[in-house]
Amino acid sequence: MTNRHTEGARPTTSTTPSSTGAVSERPVDMEPHDTQHPSTRRGAGPMTNSTDAGSRSRTEMHQGEQHTGQIKRTGQLMSHPSPGVELAETGPVRTPRNLLRILLADVKHGRWLLVLSTLLAACASGASVALMGVSAWLLSRAAEMPPVLYLEAAAVGVRFFGISRGVFRYAERLVGHDLALRMQGVLRMRSYDKLSGTTLVGRRRGDLLVRVTADVEAILDVVVRVLVPTCAASLAIIGTTALLARFSPASAAWLLGSALLAGVVIPWLTQVASQRADGSTVPLRGELANRTRELAHAAPDLVALNAADHQMERVLEVDAKLRDAERRAAWVRGLGTAGQILAAGVAVVSALLVGGQAVADGRIGGRILAVLVLTPLALHEVFGSFNAAAQTFTRARTALNRIVEILDAPTVGVGDSPTAESTGQSPSLELTDLTVGWPDSGLVQRHLDLQIHPGESVALVGPSGIGKTTIAATIMGLIPPMSGQVHTTGRVRYLAQNAHVFTTSIAENVRIGARQASDEEVVTALQRAGLDLPPDRLVGEDGATISGGEAQRLALARVLVSHATSTDDGETHEPTPVPDTNTAPGDVLILDEPTEHLDVETSEALMDDLWATTPGAAKLVITHDPLVMKRCDRVWELG
Repeated sequence: MTNRHTEGARPTTSTTPSSTGAVSERPVDMEPHDTQHPSTRRGAGPMTNSTDAGSRSRTEMHQGEQHTGQIKRTGQLMSHPSPGVELAETGPVRTPRNLLRILLADVKHGRWLLVLSTLLAACASGASVALMGVSAWLLSRAAEMPPVLYLEAAAVGVRFFGISRGVFRYAERLVGHDLALRMQGVLRMRSYDKLSGTTLVGRRRGDLLVRVTADVEAILDVVVRVLVPTCAASLAIIGTTALLARFSPASAAWLLGSALLAGVVIPWLTQVASQRADGSTVPLRGELANRTRELAHAAPDLVALNAADHQMERVLEVDAKLRDAERRAAWVRGLGTAGQILAAGVAVVSALLVGGQAVADGRIGGRILAVLVLTPLALHEVFGSFNAAAQTFTRARTALNRIVEILDAPTVGVGDSPTAESTGQSPSLELTDLTVGWPDSGLVQRHLDLQIHPGESVALVGPSGIGKTTIAATIMGLIPPMSGQVHTTGRVRYLAQNAHVFTTSIAENVRIGARQASDEEVVTALQRAGLDLPPDRLVGEDGATISGGEAQRLALARVLVSHATSTDDGETHEPTPVPDTNTAPGDVLILDEPTEHLDVETSEALMDDLWATTPGAAKLVITHDPLVMKRCDRVWELG
């Protein structure tokens, strides 16, 4: 790319992609009336308006086109590991079962803790069964009024099993919940790590919030309310059946049949019956969160437009669907509980009939009959855990599948752009044969070539929708290039057109990109940005308590303080003037409409401070403002 100089000190040129992908240049008349309408200056360029340009560009893209471009950062990239957590590298998760295996491997001694928790739960259930059996023997023996000494062993056994049941249950809850909470923490960290490393394109915020909060908690239910109770109940039933088989094989067989009915058949039937309802509750909660957030966020506009009632109806509609789904699921769970009570009753009645016949035949005594009849009653709690586990698993599986979707989602861009350490090399921005577009939305611009040298500023102009913000997102790594290459040196700083304002103080908002900035540096940045607000003033949610112009100035103050003070080694450095040299360090600044919402006087002052503060930065300025264009060394016009 060559530059043509005007009579001023700054060279001003316009570059326009030609129909063949080559770059053409011509001088630009910088009169304000001309720059307000870029389309009048393109003449016979390949595109005449933003709508036609976007439609033609998208039709040129093949639907199966892959993102093959590259983004290169010169310098040693700084890593940002998750604090206190080491996450093992894994392939695609694909299923909740694989997710469970991965999480058990991430937690130290996770598998052994799961086994220990299961054994403790089985011991607690076994103690309950033994307590009932010993109590039955003690009551029947006491009815015969023997000497008290004959009852001492049974009395001690009742006390032992009564105390041990509580001890085992408490220990199981400690171990099981500790394991589940550790796995939940690891899963949430994996989710955050995945989301921080990609662009959240196409994700609705309310649904995403539900996924990384409520859905992540489903792993606790899987461990505490599904795996451990099911395995422990199975062990308790097997042990009880084997013990009763020594006295009455027929009673043991009836007990085993009742256990299969309560533990397999009824949970399966209830799960099938409530699968649709349980499976729909989780996504409905996400949808409800979405609409509730939209309603709260847009409340002032809805009231002004008299549209609040309509939006409230949309929220209530989803709430009604969720309520109906939960009601159906609760009704089915109630039927399942009733079925399990019936199964326990069948076990008791069958034991009474079989055992009574055995007593009549003289095969067993009356005390053994009491044990055979009352022991199945202790398994009622055990039977109930199967149905509860089945219902919990249906909901938890749906939630975990939503988490797996996030963990296995293809990466879109790199999220936060990598930060390069200072290498003493001059910062620059270079685009080589770059083709850009949003994923699943088609091509926006193709065959772009641009070089911005240290201390140089380029104005990126063009009609709305032509792809200026898309180019900026590609440079930052938020979306991958479709083809071509992006090369940057130094740090990439970005001033968004509608930057997010955090619900905290003015000073903390400024420090978002420069945590080491002092109070004096924050105040200086605010002054340079033309924002006359006290640093300790609290800002409402999404900047509700400040104007749009003040929000823009606040975002600009972040860039100014970041450029002046921020380094990734935690040290503070003053900006270094850039004389006629290409070796001074600096940042790559991308400014998206920096003077929007500002008056002319403030814009001029802001540009003065911005250019004086960032002399060594390579600046790409997206703008429609003729005053900003005059500040830049070159004008790059998209057409």
